[in-house]
Amino acid sequence: MDGGSDSGEMTLAFELDALETLASPNVVFNDARQWTKYVGVVSEKPTYVVTNFTRKHRVRQDFFSGPRGVAESLENVADQFDTDRHVFIGTSEDDEEIAKETGWEYLPLQQAAEAAEWELADDESDEEFFEAETRDDWP
Repeated sequence: MDGGSDSGEMTLAFELDALETLASPNVVFNDARQWTKYVGVVSEKPTYVVTNFTRKHRVRQDFFSGPRGVAESLENVADQFDTDRHVFIGTSEDDEEIAKETGWEYLPLQQAAEAAEWELADDESDEEFFEAETRDDWP
């Protein structure tokens, strides 16, 4: 994805479900840092869920939703991070509606991934990983 003349003047927020759909969230965040000023994660899920995911995938975020919902988080981020654009990447019609309500631009994950050449996770490879982690000799 090319930030063009807006490079560095954008705040980008990923809904956690969208981030979980990516093959390499860390690579995506590092790529996004090249053309955004701030990048982070918002979710309705508890803070520890977001924190565990981002630590596991070595994602360094500039902000996260904390104990708030997505809408309140997006409003707070927009107030705290003054950039020309605020873009929210999500996966559902609810995400799109929240973006509209809070004044954020909405970008579906599929469209963002295609434009930025981000790889989506392969469900089969995830299943193989979990099957490989299963041990018959484990109590």
